[in-house]
Amino acid sequence: MNIIKKVFFTVLALSSIDNFGQELVTDRPDQTESSITIETHTFQIESGLAFENYEKGIQNNFIGPSTLLRYGVSDNFELRFVFEHQKTEIGLDGANIDFNGLNDIEIGAKIQVLEDSDKNTEIAFLSHLVIPTAKDELTTNNFGVVNKLAVSHSISDKVGLGYNIGYDLVAKQSALTYSLALGFSISDVVGFYIEPYGSWAEQNQFESNFDTGLTFLLNPNFQLDVSYGTGLNHEMNYIGAGFSWKIHKFLKK
Repeated sequence: MNIIKKVFFTVLALSSIDNFGQELVTDRPDQTESSITIETHTFQIESGLAFENYEKGIQNNFIGPSTLLRYGVSDNFELRFVFEHQKTEIGLDGANIDFNGLNDIEIGAKIQVLEDSDKNTEIAFLSHLVIPTAKDELTTNNFGVVNKLAVSHSISDKVGLGYNIGYDLVAKQSALTYSLALGFSISDVVGFYIEPYGSWAEQNQFESNFDTGLTFLLNPNFQLDVSYGTGLNHEMNYIGAGFSWKIHKFLKK
């Protein structure tokens, strides 16, 4: 255990970056998508693992890897591809149900529609198409869409605010989504955020959550992250960790 602690604090001492006002801007580990698209001919990999616990252990999910691939087509337009592996254990009425595999994949794009440096405001819109590719236990068996309007404001050199408003239509069920991330630059190398997020689905099903996390940079193009989240009006907890890696001049002739 002492060795693990030493490694962890060594990483903290050597690394990091926050998602506000730095060269490497990512869409993880928070739930709020950034309002910035990546540079032209840049390829970015954002991947991680998470363990989720619902209803006091009735359902446990291990998500990993969960991966977002981003490619900058132009200064204000990026293509996106999402895939993740999920292992689920459900214990109900003395019976245990286990299943695992790849979830439905998503393909989509993000467009930056406003970059106003005078007002310290940026706005982007992203949309993903959910394609039913998973096996029966994990698929919705329907096409779906995930849409978000992403807005951010630079409050100061050390503080940034980002928020999303979204509309999802998955498995013929619609939901409004929201998230609000407040990010702090603890130092030149460490970033921290706090974030409420949730959704309002059909039949007035409101879900409210809160998460927090840290980001760390090993070099200007490689970031590590850790995060923790909990349900505010339902029993849910998760812990996650991951990385983001930016590759410049990808596929450029």
